[in-house]
Amino acid sequence: MVLVTHLPTIGLMPDDAKTAPTKRGELTLAEIAELLPGTGEIMASVGECWWKCAYAARGGNWQLAAYFVRRVRGLQRKLSVVRPKYSGDLAAFEEEHIDPALAACDAKDQRTFERAFAAATDKANELHVKWAKSYIHWTLPDEPPKDLELSSQP
Repeated sequence: MVLVTHLPTIGLMPDDAKTAPTKRGELTLAEIAELLPGTGEIMASVGECWWKCAYAARGGNWQLAAYFVRRVRGLQRKLSVVRPKYSGDLAAFEEEHIDPALAACDAKDQRTFERAFAAATDKANELHVKWAKSYIHWTLPDEPPKDLELSSQP
């Protein structure tokens, strides 16, 4: 049997007394929670990935498009953890919109991808309204991102 003595005691202590060691000292669970990204930071990353996904698909770079769809899925799963009030809508969005977009990438089906992408974008904007964020209306930028090769590779 190995006795571990370097881990914090998480027993029946109040949350503000529970700590975790770091390289520069200990942080309370409350301090760690404050460091988590907010909805705005996560959704800004989602928008960036969604933009790149569209142009990668349009350029025929299906592996890159699928990568960005999976990134959106992963970011939204994280959002459902840090903001559980959105978890039901995010799970439904994944099933109804992310999964079809990913399947279209896997099939290299431009027509199906464009329909899935448009439907997902419309639904995301509907959810912004539902969650009292009607001032957020995402649109695909007219120009492709300049930081990646988005066309298919030979």
